[in-house]
Amino acid sequence: MQRLALVALVPTLVTATLLVVILTQHQLNSLRGMAQITADAIATQAASVSTTALRDMQRRELVRIAESIGDLPHVARVQIRAADGEILADNLGRSGGGNAETLTVVRDVVDTEQPGRPVLGSVMVDVSLSDAIAAQQASLRNALFALALSVLVAAVIGWQAARWMSAPLRRLVSAVHQLGRGDRHVEVEVTDQTEIGELQRGFNSAALALFDVQRSMEKEIEHATVELARKNAALEAASVAKARFLAAASHDLRQPLYALTLFSSSLAEDERDPIRLDRIAHIQECVEALDHLFSELLDLSRLETGAMQIEITEFPLDQVLEEVSRNFRMIAEQHGLRLIMRTTDVWVRSDRTMLARILNNLVSNALRYTHEGGVLVVARRRSDGTVRLDVWDTGTGIAPEHQARVFDEFYRVECHGNHEHDTGPRRGLGLGLATVQRLAELLDTQVQLKSTPGRGSVFSFHLPQVPPQQVPHGTDEETPLDVSGMRVLVIDDEPAILSGIRYLLRSWGCEVAVAEDRTQAMLAAEEWPTPPDIVISDLRLRDGESGLDVLAALDQHYQRDGNAPFPRLLITGETRSDRLREIMAARIPVLYKPVSPEQLREAMVAAWSTNRATVA
Repeated sequence: MQRLALVALVPTLVTATLLVVILTQHQLNSLRGMAQITADAIATQAASVSTTALRDMQRRELVRIAESIGDLPHVARVQIRAADGEILADNLGRSGGGNAETLTVVRDVVDTEQPGRPVLGSVMVDVSLSDAIAAQQASLRNALFALALSVLVAAVIGWQAARWMSAPLRRLVSAVHQLGRGDRHVEVEVTDQTEIGELQRGFNSAALALFDVQRSMEKEIEHATVELARKNAALEAASVAKARFLAAASHDLRQPLYALTLFSSSLAEDERDPIRLDRIAHIQECVEALDHLFSELLDLSRLETGAMQIEITEFPLDQVLEEVSRNFRMIAEQHGLRLIMRTTDVWVRSDRTMLARILNNLVSNALRYTHEGGVLVVARRRSDGTVRLDVWDTGTGIAPEHQARVFDEFYRVECHGNHEHDTGPRRGLGLGLATVQRLAELLDTQVQLKSTPGRGSVFSFHLPQVPPQQVPHGTDEETPLDVSGMRVLVIDDEPAILSGIRYLLRSWGCEVAVAEDRTQAMLAAEEWPTPPDIVISDLRLRDGESGLDVLAALDQHYQRDGNAPFPRLLITGETRSDRLREIMAARIPVLYKPVSPEQLREAMVAAWSTNRATVA
């Protein structure tokens, strides 16, 4: 519309401007011509009346004539000169003085009565142009006013014409905006049979077709949404069912496995026969393999149910590397491999337990698929304030087509070879790397893989680096793991587990009392007037009873006599997040079944030491 108005206004503006310029110029020329005629007439009249006075050289008369002519309108000055140029009369008229612009006219005075018409002198008349200039300025103002008025009128007319001409286009634009906002059906009025009308009809046809397509797409999207919701619900139900299955399997299958672990460990306590010791060692290897498989399932189940909670601290990385080295150095030596942990003074901020699990899984995988050479674990400082941990191996490597899926659940890369340590029960379920990636995500990092088939692999991830801190003296000293003489109350609803742990604890020199539920635990407490050195309880007892409730009842029993709280330890195969949150809220140390004798001994000593320090 603005462009149409401009198109209508420009010709009018150009025409009016040209007319004003031409008319003003014509008027200016007319005013100057009139002034010239007036000056010529006055000068001719002055020369005529001065002839006699100049012939007789009557100065007084010439002065009077100059004064009378000076009184005429527009006369600025009158000067009468003799033939030799002498000024005989000089008079300023009424319009004289100032710096006003003047027009000068000179006329010779000739003696018409003498033969030859001799020149007697001359008359000079200055005519003021101030009135002409004022008239000129007034005319220019009027012309500019007329120009402005004509431009205004033209603008109004042009704007209205533009609105009228652009109205169909503006209605089309509004209709397009309505389509853009998703209005259902949009139609514009066909105003005429010109090109605009054709455009309006075309728009209506396109809008109708678009409306039909939109309605069809909405139906398809609605159908797809319903189908997607159904599939998502099925996937969610399957995921929940899998998590429940893993949780139930982890708990129910770990119970006999835990008992088997206890009994197999107890068998070797007092045995001296080499043949039987070798058989016991094989049994323990099988138990450890089963423990490894169930640990993978348990870790995955706890990750999927959100039971694992991170606890960020700052610690020296070398301590974790040393722990991993202790776990796998003997395994590496048994297979003729080298396990190298590069010492470092770097401190990191992370969850120490989860970091240890990540490294344990990576080193375990590396040793499992390495036939010769070894495994290297090294930490490298980065310029961005992080530390990159690399786990290198010289194993079989991973083909490119498998590298994108090795972190998926239950995905295993088949290893072809006749090496003992890459076959058998230690092969795993294909959950180790999936667990590693899940743990890394909880630590806000990601494990990267680079591998060359036949030459080996490297797994890398980053951790935040922190400045080294002062380590209190004595923190590196290991607490002696002597539990002999401890009075231990064990609560578990599985008789096999109670029998196995009682046999194991007694072999360590402990005084042991066992209970299957709250009633038996309270009876055992009646026989011990003072609290036991430690109470070890399962979390889930029979008939839905909780080990936390039993521990609370024992607390009330002993606190009636003013005794301090006793050390306690929970052992469970539970993976449900709501039950594990209860343990976290109670701040009780917990172990997950099956528990190795070494883990049990360390946890007992740690719980006893912590309780003693708290009471002190």
